[in-house]
Amino acid sequence: MKLTVYFDDQLKLWVGLIEAEEHNQLKACRHLFGREPKEAEILEFIQFQMLSLLSTTTRSIDVKPRREGYTNPKRLARLAARELSQRGGSTYAQQVIQMEYEHRKVERQSRARERREELQAHKYELRTQKAKLKHRGK
Repeated sequence: MKLTVYFDDQLKLWVGLIEAEEHNQLKACRHLFGREPKEAEILEFIQFQMLSLLSTTTRSIDVKPRREGYTNPKRLARLAARELSQRGGSTYAQQVIQMEYEHRKVERQSRARERREELQAHKYELRTQKAKLKHRGK
């Protein structure tokens, strides 16, 4: 599990990107901190909110299994420097977040369509009742 906190220039907010990999499946989600979070806020988020936020994520993506074994210390140092200079999360995490966003968008559109159809049916019933009452002379 990995938490990356970075400043998003487009949103002008601090964002936490959570990536969890298990059984070659990557789940990812975003949390908006707003202003720059202090260490205590980040620790509190990790302890109390991070797991529940990850459990609400329904989308995941397949990733290649990582190779375990000896890694040269100089290579580890270069990888660590690259991770620190990198902004945001991996492209896989971006794909998962985009899929989750699209899924929520489709759900929201279907709920809005149902609500609109219910409202039209209700208005139609009111019109027909009013017409019946007029016909009866009331």
